[in-house]
Amino acid sequence: MKHKKKQNQLGLLCFSMDFSTTTFKILERSGIDLSETASAAHEGLEKEESVTLLQQLKEKMFQLQERLYAENKRSLLIIFQAMDAAGKDSAIKHVMGGLNPQGCQVYSFKQPTSEELDHDFLWRHYKALPERGRIGIHNRSHYENVLICKVHPQFAANESQRPLSEIDDTFWTARYKSIRNFEEHLTDNGTTVIKFFLHISKQEQKDRFLKRIEDPAKNWKFAAGDLAERELWDNYMQAYKDAMNETSTERCPWYVIPGDKKWFARIAICKVIVDTLQSMAPQYPALTKDDTEALELAKTQLLKGD
Repeated sequence: MKHKKKQNQLGLLCFSMDFSTTTFKILERSGIDLSETASAAHEGLEKEESVTLLQQLKEKMFQLQERLYAENKRSLLIIFQAMDAAGKDSAIKHVMGGLNPQGCQVYSFKQPTSEELDHDFLWRHYKALPERGRIGIHNRSHYENVLICKVHPQFAANESQRPLSEIDDTFWTARYKSIRNFEEHLTDNGTTVIKFFLHISKQEQKDRFLKRIEDPAKNWKFAAGDLAERELWDNYMQAYKDAMNETSTERCPWYVIPGDKKWFARIAICKVIVDTLQSMAPQYPALTKDDTEALELAKTQLLKGD
């Protein structure tokens, strides 16, 4: 990452970045291996610059969101996936906190309800899609059905009402295909989809778990079951690798964000979102001649009145 310092018109120090978000983008069928992917990268950026840089990016994002909302033709779906303690919640809080809540909606998916289990695995996620003009954030998503369900295939058997013996390679191949078709359908109908995997090391997760245990204000974030899932780390890394290699496409890409340094992860995520919105190029609605004349008439009436 190349970053330059300069002064604005008020004499305040500000920063500009010149780095490509394709650094983190998973190319279609690229065969990513997470064991060879850095989790502590920061692209040469310094932490003391991060607050200013993040604020600059959030301001750009807000401006683009306003256009998207006013245009009211398309939407953006942002998916967050990660291992426990990777910083999904804090990333959503710090990155998306600058948006207009009126044009943004966040869904956090937990265990499916009995009603949701009576439908196909995509049903509850389809219901939570953003409306036109809005940005939707899914904190965990339909990918849980090829992540935790692949690590624990009995979950997939229960959800799909199939015997465990049928949860095999053929089953997962069909499920990846369903996800690709689902996201392709969304894209065809005006919803841009981007997917983030916050990539942390096993050591970093250990350190964050210990902080949650040692800090009374963070005790609530830790559950005993977290350690059992940690023992399955390699299984989860394989499941993420398979999911990203099978479902990262040019139109609906995955981005692997180095997550060991939270401050950098937030900047990288925000930069990807800004770049995506810029590529969508939302525009304020153009007024017709009649609309313009109506505005002028309203202005005249207001100026003449009290």
